[in-house]
Formats: sequence, structure tokens, C-alpha cells
Amino acid sequence: MQVEFSGEARIQRAMINLAQVRLSPEDLSNPISFQLALSRIYENLMKALEGGVRYSYVAEVRFKDSLGNQIVFAVDLGDKMPPMSSDRVKARILVEFYEEREE
Repeated sequence: MQVEFSGEARIQRAMINLAQVRLSPEDLSNPISFQLALSRIYENLMKALEGGVRYSYVAEVRFKDSLGNQIVFAVDLGDKMPPMSSDRVKARILVEFYEEREE
């Protein structure tokens, strides 16, 4: 069984070295947590600059699921800009449901 969704994607160049930088809701819950999160971001930025900056093109894909929830995820497109005429494109999201067969 397959379900198809339509959405939009924005293609941007991103520093791969900073991909491990993450903010969670807990990081924004109080001033101390936020300060610690900023420290982590600063450390990762310094490591990225020391080790050399690597870039990749990333598509930020957005669509609404069957219940109306906004879904956002990223797709790494590689180190060269995809052959698109714009940085904003349409996206088709295909979800396939299947059972694994035990052999």
C-alpha cells in the first residue's frame, strides 16, 4: 500500500560540520539551559572551523500529513547544486507500507 503527499522544498547550502548541532525544547526552557546550549553551539562551531568547513546542499522538505500536522525533514543532496532553476521546488513524498517476510 502506498500513500502520496505533496509538499514544498527549499534547497540551501549548509555547513555539514554543524549538522550535529541540535536545539531541543528543553534548551529553551530557562536561561541556564539556553546558555549551555549556546556553549555547545560555540564549541561545535570552533571544531568545524579548525577541521575545515565542508558544505553540502540540503533540501528542507515541508508537507502536511493526513491529520493536518506540519511535517518538516531534511534531505542531503550532495556537494553540488541540483539542476533546479529555483531554490524553492515542489516535493512528492511517497510512503510505502509493507510487511517483512521472514525466510
